[in-house]
Amino acid sequence: MERRKQRGGVRVQEKKAPSRKKTGRKRPINRRCQHCHKDFISDSVLKCHLRIHTGEKPYECEQCGKAFAQHKGLKLHRFIHTGEKPHRCDQCGKTFTTNCNLKQHRRSHTVEKPFCCDQCGRTFTTDSNLKVHRRLHAGEKPYSCDKCGKTFAQYSQLKSHRRIHTGEKPYLCDHCGEIFAQDSTLKRHQLTHTGEKPYRCEQCGKHFTQAGSLRRHLRIHTGEKPYWCEQCGRTFTDGSSLKSHQRSHLAKY
Repeated sequence: MERRKQRGGVRVQEKKAPSRKKTGRKRPINRRCQHCHKDFISDSVLKCHLRIHTGEKPYECEQCGKAFAQHKGLKLHRFIHTGEKPHRCDQCGKTFTTNCNLKQHRRSHTVEKPFCCDQCGRTFTTDSNLKVHRRLHAGEKPYSCDKCGKTFAQYSQLKSHRRIHTGEKPYLCDHCGEIFAQDSTLKRHQLTHTGEKPYRCEQCGKHFTQAGSLRRHLRIHTGEKPYWCEQCGRTFTDGSSLKSHQRSHLAKY
């Protein structure tokens, strides 16, 4: 670039020294998980993620000895011992250990499901639930049991499955003392004591103890039959009906 200066009535052109560009290259950092090929924004986040695959749990509860892969997992677990649920729903008064759980719960009042599957149209309250659902279409099951080799779409499913091998049943019913391997099984069981049926069909008013039961019931109204027999093409409203039908094909042989 040239600059013009006035010196004693004569214009003089001065050339500006060219700026030097930095030639130093940044060292490439591999932030992709070698097990499931998921990408991460930092090395520290990748390090935490790798513990899902390695099973490493460096954070241990000083009260019961239960270990966790991440410190935030231990922090949330401590609420079990303290009974603390600092996040409260202003509509129904229900309390939660995390603000994230409270936000998800609030959608049950608004029936808001902003995350939609582009393959089947099913909607979800959270983006994480949609991502897990998409694995059903892709057939992706990245989490494998190191005991029997069975694979799962969700880490929580693998965690529950491992209890088959260990015999662990950490969930206790405070009504009758029966213990369960899964929290969802305990919740279903507790409804037998309370008689509560929180899931209501908006079309006919029938109530159900489980969300899955309501979903299956709704297919009576919509006529939806998502389960398909590969041998004869017949369709069914639920998986159990399909399995019963498939036995009729096996009986012929």
